Amino acid sequence: MTYADALLHIDSYPSPTTADVIDEAVALAAGLCSRLTALAIEVEIAVQTNQLADYLIGLSAMAEAEEAKSRAACRDGIAAFARRADAAGIAHASVLARVNHYGVADHVARAARTYDLCLLPLAAEVDGQVEVAQAVVFSSGRPVLIFHKGETAGLANGPDLVVIAWDGSRNAVRAMADAMPILVRAKRVRLLTILNDKPDTTATLGLDAQRHLHAHGIEAELESVDRDGGDIGETLDRYVAQHAPDLLVMGAYGHSRAREFLLGGATEHTLNHSRCPVLLSH
Repeated sequence: MTYADALLHIDSYPSPTTADVIDEAVALAAGLCSRLTALAIEVEIAVQTNQLADYLIGLSAMAEAEEAKSRAACRDGIAAFARRADAAGIAHASVLARVNHYGVADHVARAARTYDLCLLPLAAEVDGQVEVAQAVVFSSGRPVLIFHKGETAGLANGPDLVVIAWDGSRNAVRAMADAMPILVRAKRVRLLTILNDKPDTTATLGLDAQRHLHAHGIEAELESVDRDGGDIGETLDRYVAQHAPDLLVMGAYGHSRAREFLLGGATEHTLNHSRCPVLLSH
């Protein structure tokens, strides 16, 4: 069981996805996907300028230089992707687009609607990929798998442990279903419930989900931890640091309104501070 058709977003600006991260993404996809398409977007930087501004600071020339950097990053990223995908023997394609800088996230989200999974490498520093991840989660109807450089070896080689953050909600159900091609490959699957978060959360909340996974040949363990009055995101952080799962699966909370994203606390924390690969669904 694999994802038949996955999308990889190669960032071009301001922090281009590096060749080694593209290598890692392709290696991950080779174990999870039948076909991988790389999407690279050349940014268009529109400037409000006039003759005086161009004379004083060369605003138009600065914008053109930044666009040229993005164009070169797209070219290099697609070339690196094609080489690595050929070497890995995975069916692949590349798509190049040109989009206004402020429309990149929405463009990726629209593209992701016709793929089973969207892979999004995150840079170590804060960059536009977090905004892209938000857009894909809340606007595409498809799951997104986010990861940082160096995090995916266990997941690519067949995960030892996958943890599902389980609160019985619709979003958690959707995430579990979207993660099924990974769950069936995992040596261990754990349904984690955080107690003292919502009134109906109990240590046995995951029993029905456990039964459902068993029907798919997946023997999942139930586990619960107490929030102890702390933040949900920080509670998940502590758990991940202690147990080192190869993947965290969780439902994303919040919604988008035009370009304004309103996130639940755990979702925002995970997008900005994830400590392992995370599959998010909404």
